[in-house]
Amino acid sequence: MISLRPVRKYLLPVLLIVVMLVSVGAYESFSAENQPKPNPSVYVGVAFGGNTTLEAKTLIDEVKGYTNLFILDAGRNPLTQNESAVNDICSYAVANGLSVIVNVGVRQTDDTSRFWFWNNSLSVTEQWKEMWGDKFLGMYYNDEPGGIQLDGNWTNWFLHWNPQIIKLISNNNTKGNFTSSADYQRFVKSIEDLNQIYNKMITYMNGTSPPNYNLEANFFVNDIIKGDDGFSTLKTDGVTTFTSDYGLYWWDYKGGYNVMFAELGWNDSVAEQIDLVKGAARMQGKEWGAMITWTYRQWPYLGLYDQVYNEMLTSYEAGAKYIAVFDYPFNESTGQGTIDQNQLFTLQKFWNDIHQQNFPNFSTPDAALVLPANYGWGMRDPNDTIWGFWPTDNKTFQIAQATGTLLAQYGVSLDIVYVDSQFPVSNIAYRHVYYWNQAGI
Repeated sequence: MISLRPVRKYLLPVLLIVVMLVSVGAYESFSAENQPKPNPSVYVGVAFGGNTTLEAKTLIDEVKGYTNLFILDAGRNPLTQNESAVNDICSYAVANGLSVIVNVGVRQTDDTSRFWFWNNSLSVTEQWKEMWGDKFLGMYYNDEPGGIQLDGNWTNWFLHWNPQIIKLISNNNTKGNFTSSADYQRFVKSIEDLNQIYNKMITYMNGTSPPNYNLEANFFVNDIIKGDDGFSTLKTDGVTTFTSDYGLYWWDYKGGYNVMFAELGWNDSVAEQIDLVKGAARMQGKEWGAMITWTYRQWPYLGLYDQVYNEMLTSYEAGAKYIAVFDYPFNESTGQGTIDQNQLFTLQKFWNDIHQQNFPNFSTPDAALVLPANYGWGMRDPNDTIWGFWPTDNKTFQIAQATGTLLAQYGVSLDIVYVDSQFPVSNIAYRHVYYWNQAGI
């Protein structure tokens, strides 16, 4: 999450604001039939986005008594260019009893500002496994792929960049300069897939909706995620992969991510984000977590004590395997990030509470809302995009109504999933299954 960019973040529609108010009461009343669940296996910690080894070690010293997870989340930060600093920080965390997830950037050889394994070598992960054992949980790679897809300026791409790239590819082929490298072939394929989407958009310029969004899902899963050279190398090496997102979790997982952190913040619905990531993880046999991120775009960035605590507790009760608070940006004059004394107190209280008290268990498969296949609607507001390419269509309003109604009824006991022949909803023993277009929701 170090590469936060200005994107549209919407307040919820009126219906979902009402849902937020009533869903707490809905799932509290439902808790009578849920047994209290201690969850000793949950990872709780911080995602460090600072600039120096000293800042990292100072944070570790602050939280080591009431966390068990440290995410070195400085992936596009010069700190990660320094292999010895990364080893020093993570070894220090492990020596203090914390498990580590490491983000050292993305692999893009044409962009020297992004650091990835220093010499693009994976031998370092084997060293980390030897040094840190099972305290090394895996790699945090890339950031918000689904959110970038939803909020990307695709109009500018199609009008400006795509024609130039098509011409370049054509010239290479004509002149016999076509390279057979796997990287180049993946690049060409992604451009070809984008052109199919562009031609499809031209076909439906009259305002009618396309029958499906299969091309868009294929582009995101196979070109954006699987086609990423660094990511595919991590998968080949068997490294557990993590990232954070705020939409399209279903397809993040289909692309191969092992663990997705749902970003909680931005005035988005906490229950909806949890239900989307939890449903995708359950159906696809993956794990999920929550990243407590910004509420504001200026200091203090993070929400107030009660908000952060409730977001962590709600995630825990819903069955999150990982819960982390995002510590970025850092104030260089003080050496302190967004995690101040109030947030440290919140973390400590949460840690003590989950180890000393019993809480309701909303993680069991109770109810599922099934949405159309490959329907990549961002779901943040009534006018959110579909795959970043399309406006809302003739299904959106009914889906929004069904989602709002079931969130009000089930809160975080709901899973939001999709029609997918690879992962049929019948594989999970849900007590209640609702389809987006069925009567009576």
